[in-house]
Amino acid sequence: MKVTCICVAGTPGQSETSASVSGDVITVDGVPFDLSEVPDGGFAEPEGENHPFIGRIERINGELHIQLRWIYSEATAEPHQPAVPPTFTVASGPVPDPVIRLQTKETEA
Repeated sequence: MKVTCICVAGTPGQSETSASVSGDVITVDGVPFDLSEVPDGGFAEPEGENHPFIGRIERINGELHIQLRWIYSEATAEPHQPAVPPTFTVASGPVPDPVIRLQTKETEA
C-alpha cells in the first residue's frame, strides 16, 4: 500500500495519528478500513466524515494508493513540516511517523 501522509496540526489534547497496514486493510487510530473492494485500475471515494482519507483511494497495478490525514501535536513537532507530503510503501506493519519531531536531549544522545 502506498500511503501519502498529509500532516495536520491537531488541536490541544487531540490524539496523534497512528496507522498500520495488513494486506488491503489499513488500521488508523484503532479503526480498520478494508479496502479490498477497490478494483485494479479503479478507485473509491470515501463517504461521510468518519474516515481519515483525503481524496480518492486508487488501486494502480495492484497497489492501493491512499492519502491519509495525519494528525500531530505541535508540542512535539518542528514548526515547519515538509512542503511535499511524505509517501511510504507499506506491505505489512506500522506506517512510519511522517512528522519531523523537535530535537530533545534524549533524541540527540
